[in-house]
Amino acid sequence: MGWKSFNKWFLRHSIKSLPVAAGAVGMGCIGFPAHPAWEVTGACNLRCIHCHAQSGRPAEDELTTEEAKRFIDKLAEVDEFRMLVYTGGEPLVRPDIFDLLEHSKKAGFANVIATNGTLITYDLAKRLKKAGVVGAAISLDSSERSVHNRIRSNEKAFELAMRGIEAIRKAGILLQINTTAMEYNFDTLDELVGLADMYGSGIMFMYQLVPVGRGEKINDATLDLRDNERLIRFLYKKQRNISTIIEPVAGPQYWPHLMESTKKNEGIWMDIARQCLYGRAAGRGFVYIKANGDVWPCPFVEISAGNVREMPFKNIWEKAEIFKNLRDRENTLKGTCGDCRYRGICGGCRGRAYALTGGYLAEDPSCFINKEVSAPVRHEYILKAVDQRLLI
Repeated sequence: MGWKSFNKWFLRHSIKSLPVAAGAVGMGCIGFPAHPAWEVTGACNLRCIHCHAQSGRPAEDELTTEEAKRFIDKLAEVDEFRMLVYTGGEPLVRPDIFDLLEHSKKAGFANVIATNGTLITYDLAKRLKKAGVVGAAISLDSSERSVHNRIRSNEKAFELAMRGIEAIRKAGILLQINTTAMEYNFDTLDELVGLADMYGSGIMFMYQLVPVGRGEKINDATLDLRDNERLIRFLYKKQRNISTIIEPVAGPQYWPHLMESTKKNEGIWMDIARQCLYGRAAGRGFVYIKANGDVWPCPFVEISAGNVREMPFKNIWEKAEIFKNLRDRENTLKGTCGDCRYRGICGGCRGRAYALTGGYLAEDPSCFINKEVSAPVRHEYILKAVDQRLLI
């Protein structure tokens, strides 16, 4: 691909990245493939317009401190899970968050926290590092203050997030920037990627807006097929000259595009790619746990495979039908995703497929890799989701 800044990334970020990776090899659509993300609370100090969790107040049935600690212990029984992401809501508003971080640290996990960054001061960042936090993913949706504040529904969100970014850097924690690409901020993404690189972000997750949660109310801002292609081509070109690693989330077509653009989509290169490029990671190393203990394949596939209050997590992870189906992408995917030669390194976004078609194994309606083949089929999706802007 001609990543000109690899040496710069290696010197700046490789040592800090090792604890975050926690032994995982490869890249998926939501980071290193083998890790759980735990929505520890539905409470949040912001009301972001696109929040998939519809965060605000804590849910009445959230795991108690003791239930949460038992869950962490059960999670540790899965050998491939050595890194745990705390997310929300805003995890820092949960009163016992440091007790939980300390507990998962003792259980052998490298802790990562996904946060809006507005509550992080330098003193708090130092406490996080002491509690085993090796990486912090701070949400930043635009380089323009007004755009970020509009998306976050708070006039001070940008200023406070930037304070949090500075505090995390000063504390020596690996910085990750999380961004959700949508119509409202699309034109500012170039400057935002540059900003993330300038501030020394080791990783940047570029989410696409999936119309779930509050995102359903702004489905006019969801990227359509053409915009998905435009975003992925932009990220591919941008990656060449920056040291921050960009990982598209809800855009696994990035990996087939990479293979085709580098003309390494045959023979041994495809075999290598299948070992290290996971594309869609839901159920294949990645899992999402809700605040009440429900186990989902990812934040955007709103289907519970079971609840940790009712059965051991390992049983859910290993035996639930939905996880078995998602892992068997060679035989279970439908439509053009099932027929695609790149299904092993892509698999399509299951969240978008589920949100727009009602089938979590259906073809991804926003895939541009097979757009000529799938164009006639896409009419049924337009009928089912008129407001989703899927016209091609």
